Amino acid sequence: MSGKQESVVDVQGTVEDGFEPVRDAFAANFARRGERGAAVTVYRHGRKVVDLWGGVKDGDADPDAATPPAPWEAGTAQVIRSATKGIAAIVPLLLHQRGQLDLDAPVGTYWPEFKAAGKDRVLVRHLLSHRAGLPVLDTPLTPAQAIDGVSGPAAMAAQAPAWTPGDDHGYHAQTYSWLLGELVLRITGRSIGNWIAEEIAGPLGLDLWFGLPEAERSRVGRLAELAPPPTAASAGLRVRAKTAVADAYQDPSSLTRRAFGAIDPGPDENDPAYRAAELPASAGIATARALARCYAALIGAVDGNPRLFAPATLTLARTEESAGPDRTLVVNTRFGLGFMLHGPASPLLAPGSFGHPGRGGALAFADPESGVAFGYITNGMQKNVTADPRARALAGAVSDVVG
Repeated sequence: MSGKQESVVDVQGTVEDGFEPVRDAFAANFARRGERGAAVTVYRHGRKVVDLWGGVKDGDADPDAATPPAPWEAGTAQVIRSATKGIAAIVPLLLHQRGQLDLDAPVGTYWPEFKAAGKDRVLVRHLLSHRAGLPVLDTPLTPAQAIDGVSGPAAMAAQAPAWTPGDDHGYHAQTYSWLLGELVLRITGRSIGNWIAEEIAGPLGLDLWFGLPEAERSRVGRLAELAPPPTAASAGLRVRAKTAVADAYQDPSSLTRRAFGAIDPGPDENDPAYRAAELPASAGIATARALARCYAALIGAVDGNPRLFAPATLTLARTEESAGPDRTLVVNTRFGLGFMLHGPASPLLAPGSFGHPGRGGALAFADPESGVAFGYITNGMQKNVTADPRARALAGAVSDVVG
């Protein structure tokens, strides 16, 4: 432990009897793991059992400023980065469940222009399982092009795969936005943000947006990149060095660097224009309550609302489609259809869990066997892609409680 005094934060919210270890882990994230502002919500069997928040609303707030930073409040929301992908994946699976989408059909069946450059055999399931061979763009998009709704899909239609589609997998960090968004638009005639608002967020009462309305801007805190806390390893967490990933990211020719650099320069996630965009790979905005409630609704009834996923759809979501060395992330990853599955690179709760982390911290998942649904958001984005120590500590505390 360092000699530096631990940060003490007044944790707000409630936990049901027996879930006190989650509150302890949440407080410890502020004291020992560099947390600035965050929230965590847990549902079990359709009931909210943990609902906590604390810290400051803006991750880049100056604690020594003359005016105290605005506190995180019960309804504070945040950009959730790639945790967006898990919410986005609900849409094609529900379209399949309703008979509107064939997961084994070529993408070109719905999006004819996509067939170009050797992509006529790319299947819908390849997009969802990161097997399409399209994690990079030969010519990256500018931030303005990335959000204009036209340039991204056009670039994907023209792009040749980096490997034979279906033969291997590699995380489609940014390109997932234009691939999935355009597919949904072609099938439904609605943008993915509108579809989610009308079919999921509205009926379930979720504070969750793909395309933040101007009226909700004031609820969303600012993100800030934070250095990893020096005491993380001594806090009892298994922190694995990811030298190979770091080396790959430094290599301009690597799939890792090019995949995350498909928007160049990288977008300003605090920019209102970015937050108003519908980017299902990275720009979703939600409260922790909304994430947990959404995943709870996938696996069971919530407050009288019927479960979203039929048993067969739930099986599709968490049946392994991709596993092993990831061409983009370098480490071993596991994917179902649109969701990351429990494993060393994306530790969730148990082997049957499915969900998605967000680069730098956010995490949302469901575990059907225990009836747990989990949502965690933060404004302090640490430099990791998966397995954030703060999220792991919280999920570990939930695991200890539910057994």
